[in-house]
Formats: sequence, structure tokens, C-alpha cells
Amino acid sequence: MNTASCNPRVLIVTPEVTYLPDRMGGLASFYTAKAGGLADVSAALISALFEQGADVHVAMPDYRSLFSDKLAPVLKKEINRIQRKMPDDRIHLAEDRAFYYINRVYSFYGDENVKLSLAFQREVINNIVPRVQPDLIHCNDWMTGLIPAMARKLGIPCLFTIHNIHTVKTYLAEIEDRGIDAADFWQNIYFENMATSYEQIRDSNPVDLLTSGIFAAHFVNVVSPTFLQEIVDGRHDFVKTCVRQELVNKVRAECASGILNAPDPSFNPAEDKDLAREFGPQNFVGGKKENKRHLQRKLGLIQDDRAPIFFWPSRLDPIQKGCQLLADIFYKVISKYWDRKLQIVFVANGDYQMTFRDIVNFHKFQERVAISDFSNDLEHLAYAAADFILMPSRFEPCGLPQMIAPLYGTLPVAHDTGGIRDTITHLDVDKNTGNGFLFETFDAEGLFWAVEQAMAFYSLPQKVKTNQIRRIMTESQVTFTHANTARQYIKLYEKMLQRPLIVENVKNACSPDLNKESDS
Repeated sequence: MNTASCNPRVLIVTPEVTYLPDRMGGLASFYTAKAGGLADVSAALISALFEQGADVHVAMPDYRSLFSDKLAPVLKKEINRIQRKMPDDRIHLAEDRAFYYINRVYSFYGDENVKLSLAFQREVINNIVPRVQPDLIHCNDWMTGLIPAMARKLGIPCLFTIHNIHTVKTYLAEIEDRGIDAADFWQNIYFENMATSYEQIRDSNPVDLLTSGIFAAHFVNVVSPTFLQEIVDGRHDFVKTCVRQELVNKVRAECASGILNAPDPSFNPAEDKDLAREFGPQNFVGGKKENKRHLQRKLGLIQDDRAPIFFWPSRLDPIQKGCQLLADIFYKVISKYWDRKLQIVFVANGDYQMTFRDIVNFHKFQERVAISDFSNDLEHLAYAAADFILMPSRFEPCGLPQMIAPLYGTLPVAHDTGGIRDTITHLDVDKNTGNGFLFETFDAEGLFWAVEQAMAFYSLPQKVKTNQIRRIMTESQVTFTHANTARQYIKLYEKMLQRPLIVENVKNACSPDLNKESDS
């Protein structure tokens, strides 16, 4: 372990470490969707911790093909950015042929993902942890679910973060066949059925990887305080009973919390090169008008900077995102505000895209509705051009669009759930509070009511709207930052370690000696 005089050493274990938006929907099926952005928050947390002087290390798979693939320039850029800031010996790539030649983070096949997970965890357990000798290990999602069991056996405090509530099962025999000596810590693993002896459970009792991470970790956090409480209260029937029960146990033991993610720093209208005109809180009126006209020309919509634009920024996924609610009131919304030239822009993939195309074609709404596949640059432009975003999510583990939009002066119209509740409050002009429009009941009429509230705000005098939007943009710039997220993680690390994470007198003096013998 680290000497007492130096900063505690933190090892962050993650299968991803850069920004691949879950709104794309193309790289992973629903059960591996990154929800609030595991890759994004991992990269931001690592950088923020290091910049503040923490002795932080990262372990991730060596995706050789992906790192060099010209189709993944953002991934390569982010890895290079982190490497420039951190010494080479702080980034620990798990070496295995399973990662070398794949061109995506996750496979389309569940069994293949289990193999990737076990290969990754084997390298972390057998090689990276003994070499780094961390004082604390921070694991993320089911792909790292066995590491907390090993950490508990070694007495290393371990934080397990749940970004995606999906879980996967395998058997102890397969785990050991992949080179992990699970016999050493099988008592700390969560099995589907009661485990009485090692011999009895090796070949026949499934191991639940996500629940194992929750069960064995010293502390667990979810990426939304409200979503954590919703799980504990049993409000989501898609959450497995075992996952819920183990989270209940952690909450009762005061070993669970919620820490929100934050938007990628590239979402900044004052420096966003994808915009027709950059702007900030002081000049947003002219900036948003110019971007609106540019978006309207680009998408073939009626060109009128007074026309309200509603933007759909999420996957068109009826299981989570609530796009069926919008479909139910689509004609009603557009026809009610026909004279106002209300427009709706989709920049999102998903099977439900065809449903909206059929409605548009049937009613000849082509000049009022634009439906586009996900595009990073078009997404940025739409945030800047729109007046409102639509987020009628059935559930939201964290959510990022409702935090990104206010940075651009675009107000959320959203369902009051999960991370949305943690970040958005209903706008009250008289009290000078709030930053969006929330509906409580998950149905089409609830969404329609919220749209009407947004349009009532849009009809207010320009001076009133300007003052409110400027306030919201300014508050969002301060609130929705990775620095705030990093501070919360530092506070949690210190609680687990029972000592400061960063000692000011030594934060630049303690260089890691990775060749010393482990005393763990």
C-alpha cells in the first residue's frame, strides 16, 4: 500500500473512458446503453482528480483496433488527452487478445460480452491491482462486478458505481476457466441461490455480476439520488429483485448514495464550433436566433426565428424515453400551435423514428418537423437553436440532455423522474426560480400539459423571457460541471478512507513507485 505520508492511491476500473453518447444508440443495445455516460464521466473524473492533485490511476481494456480506428477519433483524442496529463505509468491497459481486434466497446452478443468482462477483470485482479497497490478501488457497472469481492478479501476499500442497472450472469466454473482464482473470494460473490460450499456451487449456481459488485463493495453509488430512492422504493419493475434488495441493504447500512454525472465540457455555447454563432448568457438572444435560422435552412423547415422549436435529443426508445407519449399527441401539438409555426426537430436513432416519419408524411408536416439520424454536430446545433427539449422519460438513471440544454438557453419539457427530478425544477417566473417544465403523471396528457406550460412561457414579453433564460444559463454553468461531480467523489473517497484524498503539502511530491513489493 501507499505510505502514510503520500496521497492515497485510487485505481478507477472502467471498460470505457471517453465520450460515446448513449443518445446515439448505434453501438449498443438497450441493455448496454450507457444511460448517463459511463465513458464520459470516467474520463472527466480521472482528469479532474488528477488536476486536483490526487494520486489517481485508471485500468481499462487495451482496445488496440478501436484506439487506432479512424472511425473512433473522439475516443483516440480523449485517450491522448488523458495520457498527456498523466504519466504513462498511471494508465494500465488490460492485455488480452479478446480486446485487440474488436472495433467497439461492447459486442452485440451477450456471451461475448461476458468473455470480455472476465478477460478484463482477470488482468485487473491478477496483474494491475498487485502492480498499482491501490488504497481504494473504484469499479463501474457489471463489467467490473467481481473486483469488489477480491478487494474485500484483500481489505482494500472499494466503491462500486452503477451507471446502468442491467446485469449479466455466468458460472464460477467459467470465471475460473478464464483465469480468475475465484475460489479465493467466492464467499464475497453473489449467487442466484444459497451457496453453502464451493464444490456445490461451482458448476450449477449462477453468479450475478452486477449484484456481486453491490454485495461485495464497501460503498455503492448510483448516478442519481432520486433514481436510487426509486429503486429502493420498488418503483421500477425492470430492476431485478436481487439488485433492489442489495441496494436496500446498502442504504440501510448507510453505504449508498447518489452522485449525478455532468455534461461533457464540449457542450459550451460560448466555445462550440458546431454552431453558426457562439453565444453566452449576455448575448444569447441574437445567438439563438441566428442558430435557429441556420438549423431551419439546413433541415428545410419554415424559416422564422419567432417559431418555437422543440428538440428531441434522446434515443427514440419507447421502453425508457417515452417517445410513444409524443406520438399520441403529435398532431394535437402541431395543429394547436399551427399559427405559431411550432416546429419539432429529432436528432435521434431508434425504431420509433419510422412512426414519426409516417405521421409527418400522412399530415404533410415536412416544413414543421425534421427527423434526422444522430449526428454529433447537428445535436450541438439543435441545442443552440431550439427553445425547448422534450424528455418524457418513463425513468432516467441520470440523464444528460436536461443538463446540457439549459447551458444553451433551451428549457427542458420533461417527466418528473430520476435524474430529471434532481436537476430540473418547474419554472416559476414570479418567484424567479426553476429551469424547466415538469409533468408528474407518465401519460400523453401530462406531456401535453407541460408543452402548454412551455408555450405559455414562450408567449411572455421578451424582456421577461430574457431575464429568466439568462438566469438559467448562468446557474447551469455553475451547477452542471464535472468539477462539482469530482468534489462529491473526493468527499466519498475520503469517507471510505477516513483520511484526506489530497494532502496539499505532498500532492506534487509523491510519485508512484510501482516496483515496490505489495503489502496488501
